[in-house]
Amino acid sequence: MNNRKKFKKGTAKNEKAITLIALIVSIIVLLILAGVSIAVLTGENGILNRATEAKKTDEEAEIMEKIRLAFLNAQNIIICIVE
Repeated sequence: MNNRKKFKKGTAKNEKAITLIALIVSIIVLLILAGVSIAVLTGENGILNRATEAKKTDEEAEIMEKIRLAFLNAQNIIICIVE
């Protein structure tokens, strides 16, 4: 009977140790994932920088389109006046 009690105590201690190791491993994996995510977001070619560049390009294209439309509109007005 004493052997069973000793075995159960040892098993409980091992289970706690395994749980603690699993917790530490999980935290390390999460830290690695967080580091990779931050690098992808804020790196030189990261998502945030690419989004900023895309916004600038879109704004430039919008301005060019407005200029082109204004030029075509002015050209149509001149053609209407001449006719």
